[in-house]
Amino acid sequence: MEIKVFDPAMCCSTGVCGPRVDPALAQFAADLEWLRSAGAKVRRFNLGQEPGEFVSSPAVATLLQQSGEAALPVVLVGEEVKSVGRYPSRDELTVWSEIGPHAKDDELAPVTAAPPSGNCGPGASSGCC
Repeated sequence: MEIKVFDPAMCCSTGVCGPRVDPALAQFAADLEWLRSAGAKVRRFNLGQEPGEFVSSPAVATLLQQSGEAALPVVLVGEEVKSVGRYPSRDELTVWSEIGPHAKDDELAPVTAAPPSGNCGPGASSGCC
């Protein structure tokens, strides 16, 4: 089952960039990488970079019409809305992804968020990606 994450507008695709990285975003990015390493299919969309994806999803478009950007992030599994306005936990993602009982924390190497690189970070001219 495919998991789709519809993020609010951020300066880069994961929000894990710039001089002040939100720890919740770093953890979520790590959790998504962990899922991918277990074989789950995950796609992530940024409102600032891929607005067409938000419009082409009826569920996400409806949520945005009803609540505006406060609805973001939205997590869909298939076309079913699983989470609105918050980033889900690794446990929730594991259940929703149906990756099976083999994907337990003690059976997969932990994944941590990579530090910003390139033009990201405090030394960057823009302070962002």
